[in-house]
Formats: sequence, C-alpha cells, structure tokens
Amino acid sequence: MKCPFCGHENTRVIDSRPSDENNSIRRRRVCDECQKRFTTYEKVETIPLIVIKKDSKRESYDRSKLEAGVLRACYKRPVSADAINQLVDQVETELFSKEEREIPSSVIGELVMDKLKDLEAVAYVRFASVYRQFKDIDTFMEELKKVIEKEN
Repeated sequence: MKCPFCGHENTRVIDSRPSDENNSIRRRRVCDECQKRFTTYEKVETIPLIVIKKDSKRESYDRSKLEAGVLRACYKRPVSADAINQLVDQVETELFSKEEREIPSSVIGELVMDKLKDLEAVAYVRFASVYRQFKDIDTFMEELKKVIEKEN
C-alpha cells in the first residue's frame, strides 16, 4: 500500500478492526518513511449481478426491488422491519454465493418464497399469487392447501 503523503511503498498495518457491520475491515497504517498515519478500508469485491427477466430482458440487480416486493407481501402483517431486512440479506447472500453473473428472476422468486414460507404464511401466499400469476381460483386454492398442510 502506497503512502498517500509521500508515495513510499512500505507501509505497515498497526490496527485492524471490523467496520460497517462486519462488511469491511478498517486498517490503520503507518508509513515507514515519513511516519504519517492513514486509514484504509478493505471490502470484499462482489461481482455485478444481472437479472434475467421472464421476457429474457436483462437488468442490473436492485436490492430495493426485492425489498419492495417483500414489503408488499408483508403489508399489514405482524412482520418486523428487521425480519424483512434479514430475509432480504439471506436471499442476497444465497444469490451472491452462487458466483454467477446472470441469475433468472425465477431463481430469486423461489428463494424469496422459500424464506417467506417460514416467516409468515399470509405474506407467502400474497407473494406467490403475484409471482406465480395464479390464473384461476383453483391454482390459488392448491397453494393455500399446501400452506395449510404444512402448518398442521
């Protein structure tokens, strides 16, 4: 790491600690030449994620769209904001751990449904009804029966 003051190549780490909710590492460094101190942050580089939509169009992954869908499903349900953020974090962790640059929206939808199923049944059915685009009452009832069977 080059010193930002004198440009010397030799610097030493004198302190390291987690920062930013353990998503990065804060390092205090000292230059061996001029003895000035400075701070650097080390963060894991994530690959940009592209979502392949149902119509085969591609767009950049957007966390806010995922959050909005989960929030709509959980509207007026006893689900805390922390639980929603945790669910979105879990889905993101699974998505980024796949190490694929392009992910079909269907994979994201299924991950969200799996998490919602365990979190809140009504929110799950709401999300599933939009995501799976139930065409008639019979397909909707089939999904409801699965939820009821799981709870019994």
